[in-house]
Amino acid sequence: MTTVSLAGREHAVANIFCIGRNYAAHASELGNAVETDEPLVFLKPTSSLLREPDPVRLPVWSDDIHHECELVLLVGRDARDLAPAEAMTAIAGYGIGLDLTARDVQAAMKAKGQPWTKSKGFPGASCVSAFVAAGQVAAERFTFSLQVNGETRQHGDTALMLFPLPVIVSYLSTQYGLTAGDLIYTGTPEGVARIAAGDRLVLTLDGVVSAGFGVI
Repeated sequence: MTTVSLAGREHAVANIFCIGRNYAAHASELGNAVETDEPLVFLKPTSSLLREPDPVRLPVWSDDIHHECELVLLVGRDARDLAPAEAMTAIAGYGIGLDLTARDVQAAMKAKGQPWTKSKGFPGASCVSAFVAAGQVAAERFTFSLQVNGETRQHGDTALMLFPLPVIVSYLSTQYGLTAGDLIYTGTPEGVARIAAGDRLVLTLDGVVSAGFGVI
């Protein structure tokens, strides 16, 4: 059973939802269209989840694994058809994570009109920190960052999201339904780049939680 830690207790993971192209600058850096009508949603298998202190193991079939640092939400209860005004009441915790992407494989899949799953779902592709209970977090606006070998690569601010957190949670609850234990990766800002064996990645959700992962 795949689990994450919330306030020191283990919780089983249900689905892993990911929001793509939720920061305009990131969509632009990859030459993608900016989503405006509704969030772009994709799924990852729970077998892709990775927690400290386990290292990121690069797959042998890709030469271009990119980091994508993201705020991650942990759903605390089953929920359907939540309005944005009440959506965040379903969130049990906040964490920081990485949506690792085999960019070369993703580009090949997109060119063929095929799903991205291979590029997003390999073991270790969903790195995540421990979670801090929502009741212990006062912020409605979050900032976060990723350092690679001591150099800041990405800096995110939820104020720049195309689809704010309540809209994302409301949308997922309406279109798919939410289950206790779901994780929601909320999108990455600009600055994505290739990682390599020997790198050290440090993720920080400012004032809340941090995590570190080595790459082998």
